[in-house]
Amino acid sequence: MRRWLLRIGAALGVLLTLLLVYGVLIEPRLVLDEVHAEVPLPHVDEELAGTEVAVVSDFQLGMWFANTGMVERSLETIVDEEPDIALLAGDFLYSTDPGVEAQVDVLLELLGPLLESGIPTYAVLGNHDHAVDGAEELTTALEEAGVPVLRNESVPVPGLRTASGEALHVVGVGPDRPGLADVDAALADVPDGAPRVVLMHNPTVFDEFPAGTAPLVLAGHTHCGQVTLPGTPRWSYLALTDEEKIVADGWAPAGYGAEGNRMFVTCGIGFSLAPIRINAPPQVAFFELRPGDG
Repeated sequence: MRRWLLRIGAALGVLLTLLLVYGVLIEPRLVLDEVHAEVPLPHVDEELAGTEVAVVSDFQLGMWFANTGMVERSLETIVDEEPDIALLAGDFLYSTDPGVEAQVDVLLELLGPLLESGIPTYAVLGNHDHAVDGAEELTTALEEAGVPVLRNESVPVPGLRTASGEALHVVGVGPDRPGLADVDAALADVPDGAPRVVLMHNPTVFDEFPAGTAPLVLAGHTHCGQVTLPGTPRWSYLALTDEEKIVADGWAPAGYGAEGNRMFVTCGIGFSLAPIRINAPPQVAFFELRPGDG
């Protein structure tokens, strides 16, 4: 009996070691999940039909054993796809080591192919960007590079208009930290009849949107749990957000949020707490806009 217990223990030890090797070296560094979806949106007409929006999130630069190779690959994937708009959903930074300025320099280098592509690109900041006191430096650097950082505001996308002349708007909301997320301010300048895509970092802000004001919300933050069990529900209390009832990944369940609003949570690229991903690979997502009511 003791011999069998030892054999079982040894086998479990080998399996755990292999799983850790996979989670540290394989899935987060070699596996990039690409999501492609068609999304019907109110006020999108035939003039805007086929507009493609890409989103990527959570680079987490400064995290130990950071995932810069996959950041580079995700951005190259976006450039190769040639979407009409690219959205960056925050948490560019993770720590103050080796320093905010050095990490921002790395970020701009990684973003180089996207910036050179000419794809209109918009960003919001995440909770970690503020936590490491990098918000102002990030905002300045990104905007000087041609990437508007939306802080509870909206912008019309140049060249993307309906037949009646309404521009497609990108609405950006601040992270879910005290005084930083203001849904009313973000929506204030969006015409009632304008199609819009909402970009935010924290999924927890989604249910603050009034009905019909956010037909497509794109968020990050969760890393899709980072280590998950197959078949677990998408409602999840994650260790990294243990006080937040959130949608952990993918489309929010029907009935979550106000009527007419819909949210997709992307898995992001980097790490929190530990450099491991199991059953939650890095992800870049693409959404093709179609006429409809959502």
